[in-house]
Amino acid sequence: MACRVADSMFLFMGPHQKPISVHKIAAHYSPGTSYWKWDGLVAKGIKRQQYLNSRRKIELVQAVAVPFSPAPADTAEYRKELSESYGFKQIGESLPKNVTLKDIIDTLPKKVFEIDDVKAWKSVLISVTSYALGLFMISKAPSYLLPLAWAFTGTAITGFFVIGHDCAHKSFSRNKLVEDIVGTLAFMPLIYPYEAWRFKHDRHHAKTNMLFEDTAWHPVWEEEIESSPALRKAIIYGYGPFRPWMSIAHWLMWHFDLNKFRPNEVKRVKISLACVFAFMLIGWPLIIYKTGIMGWIKFWLMPWLGYHFWMSTFTMVHHTAPHIPFKSSEEWNAAQAQLNGTVHCTYPRWIEILCHDINVHIPHHISSRIPSYNLRTAHKSLQENWGKYLNEATWNWRLMKTIMTICHVYNKEQNYVAFDQLAPEDSYPIKFLKKVMPDFA
Repeated sequence: MACRVADSMFLFMGPHQKPISVHKIAAHYSPGTSYWKWDGLVAKGIKRQQYLNSRRKIELVQAVAVPFSPAPADTAEYRKELSESYGFKQIGESLPKNVTLKDIIDTLPKKVFEIDDVKAWKSVLISVTSYALGLFMISKAPSYLLPLAWAFTGTAITGFFVIGHDCAHKSFSRNKLVEDIVGTLAFMPLIYPYEAWRFKHDRHHAKTNMLFEDTAWHPVWEEEIESSPALRKAIIYGYGPFRPWMSIAHWLMWHFDLNKFRPNEVKRVKISLACVFAFMLIGWPLIIYKTGIMGWIKFWLMPWLGYHFWMSTFTMVHHTAPHIPFKSSEEWNAAQAQLNGTVHCTYPRWIEILCHDINVHIPHHISSRIPSYNLRTAHKSLQENWGKYLNEATWNWRLMKTIMTICHVYNKEQNYVAFDQLAPEDSYPIKFLKKVMPDFA
């Protein structure tokens, strides 16, 4: 699956904003990943789609995704072209259907599943220390340096989330009561009800990139943007310029409504909600009492927004790209979704340390029982055994621009259709992002 390039000409102009001198393309689709093949135009089933640029005398042809097996001889060459356009280091081959998740797990060394209490508590020490340092920086920083202090502190408390994340997956401690206590405490400053998040997140792992069942990011439905002008504009802004903070909307929608949980989950969710509300009723007034409303904004709200920037950014990079499909339950394949449908993205080292390697994400989706401190070892094993199937990137602006300006509305054949193709009159935010976001990869 590839994102529609028909009207925006993104693939032709490319992230480099230079015309590509190739004349014709056709879209090729395979079960886990789809590719655009640089060859003759598929004749049947495609309407007249040529646009002539007389000034440059370059023939541009609109592309429509058509089911077709990619030719082995040129698949690697095209994946390289595609990865450069999207801002990836590598776009993996489609995993064969006969490969199971167990086949992949069996290739991992046993040591990556081992819980090490010393390493687990070392991660807690790193997060507590870095968060305390961040608060100290905020208290001492002049106003013009506050954004840097907020960015550091927001990244530091993202480490709290990762610790709670390990606890929720039962990969932090051998003592499950300790895990529940640590997870609850780690999530409290983030105003995340631990058990509510855990139940929803478990479903994300069980149904990764399943069209209706995945509880993380979803593409937008065309019916949604057609329902009303007001909703359409809100969605376009939300999935466009405000996308790095859209986890706030997800947080509100998924974690505080008891009706979204099964009867046997409600009791534990209520306990987590009580803990979160206790923090809000006690912690927030204490902060305001000591520092005032502006202190609450400086010391809690701004770092919290920094955390949500990473929460949103990490999550969308992990599973969103023009070539990564969302599939119905009937078509879904667990091994393809977890290996082909997850992205390994490398960030600056200080972010990786403070966030406990959460972005070494492919092994985490192969098995959530792998503790965060073993993810790099597991990823190295996956590279050795399954390397040609992996999607890998180093964080860059072109990658973000691809996601934020292309990956919008669900389309079965093309995976995504951009807002400015379906609703050009309301898509000023997307057009603005295309103009102002850098293309550095």
